[in-house]
Amino acid sequence: MYLPPGWPSEVRPPGSPDWEASAVAWLLDAVPPDYRAYGVLRRHPLALARLARHHVNATVEAARAGYRGAAVELKEHLPPHAVQAVLEAYRKEGPKLVRLAASIELVEHALRGEPFVPRIDPANPRMGTSGPRVGPASGLRAPGPRDDASGRVDTSGQRRSPR
Repeated sequence: MYLPPGWPSEVRPPGSPDWEASAVAWLLDAVPPDYRAYGVLRRHPLALARLARHHVNATVEAARAGYRGAAVELKEHLPPHAVQAVLEAYRKEGPKLVRLAASIELVEHALRGEPFVPRIDPANPRMGTSGPRVGPASGLRAPGPRDDASGRVDTSGQRRSPR
């Protein structure tokens, strides 16, 4: 079975024995502990994946907002080296959250029964690359140059000039 890059190692491949149970256990680790009390989330892994996706995406946005405002909000209250350390923490943890959000999305797609198909790297058609189905219907976007500091992705393949 093909698994796309970003598939969490803690989750068994779709279709294997107990794969949904492993997905539930992993997804529950991605949300606040109180969510474990809701049996509906264990009985309906897709609902849990949806909830986890929204929770982690909100956390990503909160981290981005926190990073943008940290220097201004903290400069009068912390020494400069502490402000830089806070910004460094955001820089280290932000990418982890983004990867977690992408992994949750992959698990959600698998829980919906959507297959993953390898895609061909247009820059090197002889070499296949591992990747999920990409397109508007899948909710995934093709990797490309960053549009701006907001983290939006320009999928046109053309670099944009700074604003």
